[in-house]
Amino acid sequence: MNPHPADAQSPRQPSQSAQAAQADPAAAPRIGFVSLGCPKALVDSERILSRLRAEGYQTSSSYAGADLVIVNTCGFIDDAVRESLDAIGEALHQNGRVLVTGCLGARSDPQGDNLVRKVHPKVLAVTGPQATEEVLGHVHASLPKPHDPFVDLLPPGGLKLTPRHYAYLKISEGCNQSCSFCIIPGMRGKLVSRPIGEVLDEAQALLRAGVRELLVVSQDTAAYGSDLKYRTGFWQGRPLRTRFAELVRALAALADEHDAWVRLHYIYPYPHVDEVLPLMAQGRILPYLDVPLQHAHAQVLRRMRRPAGGERALERIAAWRQACPQIAIRSTFIAGFPGETDEEFETLLDFVRRAEIDRVGCFAYSPVQGAAANELPGALPDALREARRERFMQVAEQVSVQRLRRRVGQELQVLVDSASRSGAVARSYAEAPEIDGKVLVAAPERASARMRLAQSGGQFLRVRVVGTQGHDLLAQML
Repeated sequence: MNPHPADAQSPRQPSQSAQAAQADPAAAPRIGFVSLGCPKALVDSERILSRLRAEGYQTSSSYAGADLVIVNTCGFIDDAVRESLDAIGEALHQNGRVLVTGCLGARSDPQGDNLVRKVHPKVLAVTGPQATEEVLGHVHASLPKPHDPFVDLLPPGGLKLTPRHYAYLKISEGCNQSCSFCIIPGMRGKLVSRPIGEVLDEAQALLRAGVRELLVVSQDTAAYGSDLKYRTGFWQGRPLRTRFAELVRALAALADEHDAWVRLHYIYPYPHVDEVLPLMAQGRILPYLDVPLQHAHAQVLRRMRRPAGGERALERIAAWRQACPQIAIRSTFIAGFPGETDEEFETLLDFVRRAEIDRVGCFAYSPVQGAAANELPGALPDALREARRERFMQVAEQVSVQRLRRRVGQELQVLVDSASRSGAVARSYAEAPEIDGKVLVAAPERASARMRLAQSGGQFLRVRVVGTQGHDLLAQML
């Protein structure tokens, strides 16, 4: 489980995916969409929007222009719950006709009542996550389907809420872990891996549609195929085992064909993760691992129901860096877990210094209704949890800045997220969108180079790193 929710869209506006919708007949019903939560939820939103578009519905970029609003919620930590409830309330106030889906829809209050309906009884319907068919059924009940079978209503690869040049590829649903702080398995269920042929078909369609970076996500990405006992599937007539390493190799081959990147997220540190390190060292997938370690002290990890301890994690990280020296490692941690002593917290700080993790996120432990950790003794005061989080981030940021400074002078390939004649915002292999820093490319002096820079959005550039600015790199075009 990986607790770092991030808004996929602003909760104050329905999704801007309406920009992807071409003008359909004026009579077609219009759907507003607010997508909150992690990239897995974002993929759920994209699936719902793609199905609605295929049936002829239009999308609206404003509440006033929508016949109905769907809010895909996050329900993991308290801040996400409040944000989701606020978004539902605003949609009700601005529009009045609201369907709610996502993780918050599966949560109950202490009395056992549905939390969303308790707070917002006027919503039309509430579903949990991974409920595309159920959501569509509620939409059909409120707005009859306008589909014209003679018109192709979908762009290649379906509708996306991300910029055109990158897309999330969700390879499984649910999780078989039993982390004591997490309720995701209770909301999203046990691990269910998608057929490998289906995943590769989607990846190919996205790349053919112009996507330059595939971000592979799930609740437990490296567990892919374990629920199916790694059975053999087929893609384009070729047998392939439904297994993490085999899938990554196939994605690397697609990326080679389309001159694209593949980035791996939410990697539980199983031993077989080592099998993809040669692909990273060869430059066939990005040398980037997003590994949610959560803590470093063995006793805290035991209470969290997480594996291993700091020394074993240090050994794994050292082995990864030996196999692929340029690898960038991102991780998330929890400070102030129940029973965490001063000594255990200091062990965590020492681990971060020794591991030299490139990008780090940290949460102050927050009790979540239904989580087993709520029953653990030794709950820490809110102020102490937050103080430990702040101290942790101070140490982690020092480490991150030191790692960044080592990159000054390097030549890098970057993917440009936005650009103009005055400069560009880009990312290298070491920066994932939304959660990491950026590469800020200065405007060249020559007018022709400035024009080339202005036209580089969604394209690759070669740059040289000339400095750092906080969590970002400063670079010049080559």
